[in-house]
Amino acid sequence: MPRVLAAAALTLLGSLATLCPCPAADWPQWMGPNRDAVWTETGILKAFPKDGPKVLWRAPVSAGYAGPAVAGGKVFVADRVLGVRAMNPADPFDTKTRVPGVERLLCLDAKTGKELWKHEYDCAYQISYPAGPRCTPTVADGKVYLLGAMGDLHCLAADTGAVVWAKNLPKDYDAKVPTWGYCGHPLVYKDLVICLAGGDGSVAVALDAATGREKWKALTAREIGYCPPTLVHVAGRDQLVIWHAQAINGLDPLTGRVLWSFGLEPMFGMSIMAPRVSGDRLFAAGIGGAGLVLKFDEKGEPAVVWHEATDKAKGMTPKPRGLYPVNMTPFVEGGLVYGVDQPGMLRAVELDTGKKLWFTFKPVLGRDEAEDFKGGGSGTAFLVKNGDRFFLFNELGELAIAKLSRDRYEEVGRAKVVEPTGAAFGRKVVWSHPAFADRCAFVRNDKELVCVSLAE
Repeated sequence: MPRVLAAAALTLLGSLATLCPCPAADWPQWMGPNRDAVWTETGILKAFPKDGPKVLWRAPVSAGYAGPAVAGGKVFVADRVLGVRAMNPADPFDTKTRVPGVERLLCLDAKTGKELWKHEYDCAYQISYPAGPRCTPTVADGKVYLLGAMGDLHCLAADTGAVVWAKNLPKDYDAKVPTWGYCGHPLVYKDLVICLAGGDGSVAVALDAATGREKWKALTAREIGYCPPTLVHVAGRDQLVIWHAQAINGLDPLTGRVLWSFGLEPMFGMSIMAPRVSGDRLFAAGIGGAGLVLKFDEKGEPAVVWHEATDKAKGMTPKPRGLYPVNMTPFVEGGLVYGVDQPGMLRAVELDTGKKLWFTFKPVLGRDEAEDFKGGGSGTAFLVKNGDRFFLFNELGELAIAKLSRDRYEEVGRAKVVEPTGAAFGRKVVWSHPAFADRCAFVRNDKELVCVSLAE
């Protein structure tokens, strides 16, 4: 596998259907209350102050790619404390060496950053890029669900951290840990928690959210990939979308029955972004030029609008249409797709045709020129919409406010909120999706979690 691509599956990055009732000010899981990267709070500043947003508090954390979740006045963030090795080993692509350490879930007071409780357990890593966990905790119905990089799944009481139940997915399903670890953020749907597990017939598993008992399992694949289980609502019904390394599939979320399937194989098994639905269209794409748009009829049955496949003979040759993200999930609305294409430009394309409209490196690089973007692989910025504008958090630790349209990227302002600490291709990066709650942004790197005010 070319090393220029190998860091891709670390922060992964929604769906359009909510999973748990929660106050509008909460951000209880990856990409927000509805897993759609939409922040609905009002009273948010229109531009940054001259010296940047006010820092309300900083709290020490250890390494990891998992974004924070905010619910019920608490912040939940997963990290990892290393044993005898440095945070970034000499060869981060090494998957043969067991790296000792402790995975943790920290619970902090959302107003002060003070630690309220923590849960920790020994967990040796044997994966590429062994800095820390990848999955944002999922908070629902007084419980928090934590999935670690080696497949340790914990259900904890959100108020105390007491263990309700726990499983080890590789052991329970005779599964191989993915090259870049378990990355599919747990999905809570009704009384189920749905995860990617692996093994024969168990790419996706649904467990009783209260007890951990298996309710159903489905699908077999060469590799489970890194795409989170994604709930969509089409033709008046909920469907569960599971995109593993070979195909994208629609399932009945209550039974696991497969409703439809289309081949969609990104390079290196890197199915990462969460498929996005807008109206009756679904978009999914990945590295190497694997992408498609589906259209659902009134019965909820999909047909292909356009489909691009990877060309193994030509490798990374750019495709004439579409965009192909790595570490982020694009935003789809109004017949347009906005997402970070490679090696790090924000691009807009037409949903129905894949026609490329514009691109700019500025959201990722802070400037339009790409000459100094050393390495360039897996260039990353995360998009969250608030009202008529977007907040973009890039791998440099900068938060930008911008307006996106069919015609252009229009930046209102940007501010540095955290230092990049992770290693990638000779550069320092932050590959962690922030949380937006209580009119604040909660942003972490490998050393601290920072809360900055975005209130007017």
